[in-house]
Amino acid sequence: MKNITRRICWGLAALLGALGIAACDPQAIKELEEGVSTEADVVQRFGQPERVWPEAGGAKTYEYNRQPEGMRNYMITIGPDGRMSALRQVLTPDNFRRVQPGMGVEDVRRMLGKPARQVPYALKNEVVWTWKFLEPPSEKKAFNVIFSPDYRVIRSEVGPDPDGPDMRGGG
Repeated sequence: MKNITRRICWGLAALLGALGIAACDPQAIKELEEGVSTEADVVQRFGQPERVWPEAGGAKTYEYNRQPEGMRNYMITIGPDGRMSALRQVLTPDNFRRVQPGMGVEDVRRMLGKPARQVPYALKNEVVWTWKFLEPPSEKKAFNVIFSPDYRVIRSEVGPDPDGPDMRGGG
């Protein structure tokens, strides 16, 4: 019983921590300025990135995921001079349209960041990655990318938030 209680407490602490970080994003974004803020400024405000993607010419892009609790993912590019050159929220209709059949899983991950969930469907021989996002003004939705067994995009679709009330049997 003690182990179960400890696990629940740690789980709640992790969830609240993740929600706290996501809640701080607007303030952190206000405090950062492209071409002025340094790599250290970014890490101070956003923490350590989930992943670092190398870019041409010595730049690098930091991946900051807010999934599965949040509705946004950020990519922050640090130029070769050590200054932030771009900060963008990547779960957008424009990026969703860029996901095309035949794309590899790493290309999709690099574009959208880590998904909220990855679900294999053995009978269909597919794997579905889902990102939760907000459709303006504030409707919670899901962007799903369906991959083949070799992790190539078969198709993509927008649907209801998988954690929304209509998916749990509620109103």
